[in-house]
Amino acid sequence: MKEVLKQVKDLSPGDLIEVKWFDASVGKSLSGGLAGIDVPVKSWGIYIGVLGEKNKHIILAQNNFRYADGLYDIDYTAIPLDWAAHIQVINKSHVQTTEAEQLLNSFLKGGRRAFPKRTRQQKVKNHDRPN
Repeated sequence: MKEVLKQVKDLSPGDLIEVKWFDASVGKSLSGGLAGIDVPVKSWGIYIGVLGEKNKHIILAQNNFRYADGLYDIDYTAIPLDWAAHIQVINKSHVQTTEAEQLLNSFLKGGRRAFPKRTRQQKVKNHDRPN
């Protein structure tokens, strides 16, 4: 955890980064017991900051939709800081600091609800259940 905190301190809004982290999955086994399984994840995106009062999260902007100058709708990933294992900078200042700040402001405003409906990515079903 100390290494991740050091890595976060070296980040600047606008950096393109990869975060290796562990998601949690809880399921029920056939015997009725519960099993917690950590699932390794890699996420890439534009670092816009660490947010959260009680539980800190690394916020990565992954897609941005520019509606007007300084007004964005963004797709993002919020990674619990405690779940992060390693952060690697892919490209420093990939996005200018001013644009990263505008992304953060749009995120904080929660403007997603105010924008018109747009096409969303759908889940892919790889296996059909037999009839």
